[in-house]
Order: sequence, then C-alpha cells, then structure tokens
Amino acid sequence: MEIALNNLLKRHGDRVQKVLNILIESPYFYSEDDHDSFLFLRRHRVEFVDFFKQFYGWSLLIDSKCARLYKAEWHNTAITPANRSLFNFSKRDECLAFMILLEFFEQQLEENGMTVEDKQNLRFHFGDLLDYSQKRFVEVFPERNAEYSQDKVRDKIWKPVMPELEKHRLLTKIKPPEDLPAAAADLIYEAMPALYHYNGAALSRTIPELTAPNDMNEVSDV
Repeated sequence: MEIALNNLLKRHGDRVQKVLNILIESPYFYSEDDHDSFLFLRRHRVEFVDFFKQFYGWSLLIDSKCARLYKAEWHNTAITPANRSLFNFSKRDECLAFMILLEFFEQQLEENGMTVEDKQNLRFHFGDLLDYSQKRFVEVFPERNAEYSQDKVRDKIWKPVMPELEKHRLLTKIKPPEDLPAAAADLIYEAMPALYHYNGAALSRTIPELTAPNDMNEVSDV
C-alpha cells in the first residue's frame, strides 16, 4: 500500500512528526498555536488526510483557522464513556446550554457579518449569552419558569459548563485589567474557531423535543 505521507516524511521528517504530534495532543489545532506548522499541514493536507484515513479510519477536518481529528468509533470498549477524556456533557441542561451557545454564536456571527475567514475571532459579553440562554430555556420549558430564572441559569448551568468549554478550548476568557474588576455579566469571552465545526442550526431543531431527562443522551456526544 502506497503511503503518500511517507515521501513527505523523507523530505521533511521533523516537520511531519511535529504536526502529527500536535494533532493528537489536543482535540483542536489552531493556526495561532503554531502558525508555521499549521501552514505546513494545510499545504500538505492531502497526505495527512490520507494517512489518518488509511491507518486509523479518522477524518481530518481543516479550515483556515482550525484542524480537528474526528474519530467516529471507540475501539477499546473496556474503557467506559465515564472514563474517557472527551468533551462530553451528560446532563440535559448542560447539553442544551451547549446547543444554545451554538445558536448564540451563529446569531452573533450574522449580526456582526463575520465568517471563519475573518482574521479576528468573535468576542462577546457573558451577560449577552446569559440573557439569550435564559430566554431559550424558558421557551423550551415554559411551564418551569422558576427553574430557569437568570440567577439559576447562571449558577446551576453555566457555572459548571463554562470551565469545560475553556478547558477544551472552545471559548477563551479575556482577562480584564487588574485595576478594573469585572462582574460575571461583564466578562468577555472569545469564541474559538472550533465552534465553526459544530452545526448549530441542525442541533437547534432538536431542542423543543428534549423535554425529559431521558432525552439527554441524544445530544451527549455533540
């Protein structure tokens, strides 16, 4: 079997190895992480895509700002989902919060006329996301308004979700100046390019159907 990446390895061994290591060290490889390596990956995307497809059955997705390896199947079934280090929400409201974030992200892109090709990433105030998400939760569960007050959405839902989004580099918190204390609503977040790899429009169509805790597994792997 001919391996296209092998010829590239002979000519640029260190650069190929570096890119391969970067791709498997984290879920997303951003252009700003290592611009030269990212350009090398994009220039030789055919070889890298073919390599991961042939040997692992993985899909390598690349756009102008982000590269992502997508693994459709978990092979070592002895490692249960609870013990896998993956970006994965299991509680219904946390799953919905992520889906609502995608809706909010796409709305903000449209309002600001932005695309993945823009040099700068979208930035937003947490307060705007909180307002939007609280209204969406009430729309989904109109008979349970008290459970989705703004304080409860902020403290019970977003408080545990935001650190996970930061950990997996879907969002980055912009540190405020030390002499300017910021309330939670005033905090600014940067939406990282990986969010473009999730289809918010398609996911949002399932939100009205998720009305019971038993439904949470339908979106736990988004």
